[in-house]
Amino acid sequence: MGAVHGLKSGKLDLILHSPGGVAEVTESMVYYLRKKFDHIRVIVPQAAMSAATMLACAADEIVMGKQSSLGPIDPQLVLPHQHGARVLPAQAIIDNFETAKVTSAESPQEMGAFLPILGQYSPGLIEQCREAQLLSIDLVSTWLRSYMFREEKYPARKARTVAKRLAHHSKFKSHTRHIDIDKARELGLMVTPLEDDQTLQDLALSVFHATTIIFDRQVIKIIENHLGNAFIKQQPPTLPIPSAG
Repeated sequence: MGAVHGLKSGKLDLILHSPGGVAEVTESMVYYLRKKFDHIRVIVPQAAMSAATMLACAADEIVMGKQSSLGPIDPQLVLPHQHGARVLPAQAIIDNFETAKVTSAESPQEMGAFLPILGQYSPGLIEQCREAQLLSIDLVSTWLRSYMFREEKYPARKARTVAKRLAHHSKFKSHTRHIDIDKARELGLMVTPLEDDQTLQDLALSVFHATTIIFDRQVIKIIENHLGNAFIKQQPPTLPIPSAG
């Protein structure tokens, strides 16, 4: 909110570079930005993955360069493990559970191989996975219908189709797959090439490159506007390990 404070309402150019985050946090950001700005153009200089792709889908227009990427929006869950927490796709957890069900019915003698895995699943986990999938699809389809596709003949239908495509884990097979401008258009998103406007390209990439320099100084998050108002989060310094001597 601090970075947005003082900006005039109306139009916003949002230069977005992020590996992603949490869908619920993205929802609150979209709600706040959409209350303040009537038109949002998201410019992706390099990568806007996962929840950042969801945020881009709440724009009226996405601008991508030849080197830019979006990513799948299928939800990932953090599960405890004896060797440390693991991040797993919600669909992979569901598929594993369904495979175990089939195995228990058709080959009970092989069920022992699944018991250590299923023992890590807490009650309600499968339903949580399904709800997380629906949340991603519902949020993105709502935003696409309300903004990017609002002038389409059938905005709700197209928005739902595109959201499901972006959330299709089996199609992408990895949450870190990159979706370039051509693939984004094939999926149905309205994307403008950054190279079409040389002035915009120079300005956007200059801001992006200047910002990346700051990340060499233990900065892990920065949100800044053209007036200089910024939110900056730094990585806590690592304490030196005392020597044994």
